[in-house]
Amino acid sequence: MDTNNPVVRLCAEGMRAEADGRADDARALFERAWAEASDDYESCVAAHYLARHQPTIADELHWNQVCLDLADAVTTSVGPLASAVAAFYPSLHACLARCHRELGDLDAAATHYRRAADHLDALPPGPYADELRFAVADGLRAVGAPGPDAAHRATDATG
Repeated sequence: MDTNNPVVRLCAEGMRAEADGRADDARALFERAWAEASDDYESCVAAHYLARHQPTIADELHWNQVCLDLADAVTTSVGPLASAVAAFYPSLHACLARCHRELGDLDAAATHYRRAADHLDALPPGPYADELRFAVADGLRAVGAPGPDAAHRATDATG
């Protein structure tokens, strides 16, 4: 992400506030980022962080869906922002899946866990990617959905 972008800077400040245990300050910074966003990319970044500070799972789901819609708008464009947003998809779909799961919509949860799995290769190797892979695999098991490799195993078994 472009750390010179004012919206990205506000979100980085919000993440520092989160790390310091200042949730109200973090939410205010993310809300300010949302208000100051001037395009789909900036709005997508702000919505991603704003989703984390919602009072209900339904509100969190709403903001994650807003983020997904904006990410989709950015990825249909050409340029560096499209590739920057590609790395959002694994986490974004995992967040959507978790919200659907907590609200009892296991079919939607399974769909988003699968989509998260489909996008995991967009993440660079490392602890964050490993943690997200585990969360997605755990989520797929919890909702009774086959993992992303199940189709490949079935195809391999039949020839």
